[in-house]
Amino acid sequence: MYKYIFGPVLSRRFGLSLGIDLSPDEKSCNFDCLYCELEKAKPINYIKHPPKVEDIINEVKDFLLKNQYPDVITVTANGEPTLYKDLNNLIEQLNKIKNSSKTLILSNGSTINNPSVRKALKKFDIVKLSLDAADQETFEKVDRPLEGIEIEDLINGMISFRKEYSGTLVLEVLIVKYINDKPQVIQKIVEAAKRINPDRIDISTIDRPPAYRVFPVDNQTLYEIAKMFEGLNVNVAVRKNGGDVKKVSLDEEDILNTFKKRAYSLNDIQTLFDEETQKKIQNLLASGKVKKINVGNLEFIKG
Repeated sequence: MYKYIFGPVLSRRFGLSLGIDLSPDEKSCNFDCLYCELEKAKPINYIKHPPKVEDIINEVKDFLLKNQYPDVITVTANGEPTLYKDLNNLIEQLNKIKNSSKTLILSNGSTINNPSVRKALKKFDIVKLSLDAADQETFEKVDRPLEGIEIEDLINGMISFRKEYSGTLVLEVLIVKYINDKPQVIQKIVEAAKRINPDRIDISTIDRPPAYRVFPVDNQTLYEIAKMFEGLNVNVAVRKNGGDVKKVSLDEEDILNTFKKRAYSLNDIQTLFDEETQKKIQNLLASGKVKKINVGNLEFIKG
């Protein structure tokens, strides 16, 4: 019976994932996000009852001995994994045994200016950071951070981290209805994202029972928001039963123009475009007029 690892789970964003939970006993986070699937809790800046690196590694080794290597070994927590004091040692040990798997960490980005955290993050193959707002008022509403955490400091930290980091940087933007779905709020996130220059942006909404009484937006709204992130690789994580998305029909010229502005994931192409348009995209791919790229285990087509 494993205590610190879980899965593997099939993640549409990162492939087959073996998870590592650095706070299995209770929530340990410096945010108390409205949409969190964990129960509401006062933000703290440490992990309660942190596990030993040796115990985590022994569990991972045991799993890998008995099973196929996953696409990613994902470091997460019931809270914020970068609050774990031995993160640098943990990632060094994981890199010794990961073989063909990539290492991934799911962070809220709050500790990006901590030198010891940044040192550890640079050793991961993929780093996912959250950016649910780019103005302080909305940031405090949606993410409910520990007092003293300023979103502009985090954005500047992400910008400088991007310049130092040679792996795959993914930003996740989670949209909450009536909170951070307004065009002026989204536009500020877009501007910040362009300054950060991530390899990929994942846009999603609430898909599990949240800690507070807040609501998701529908899939159509997610795709409308995604259009604002022009020039960036955007993946839309659609909700099940999140409302129908209107299928789009484009001619070849429109496809080329659209895909030059923004890359589309294969899943988004299947969701957004009608069958005839999808055939045209495949023909353009075969002729080399558009190309396929892989970003963090997710395939995109771009112009």
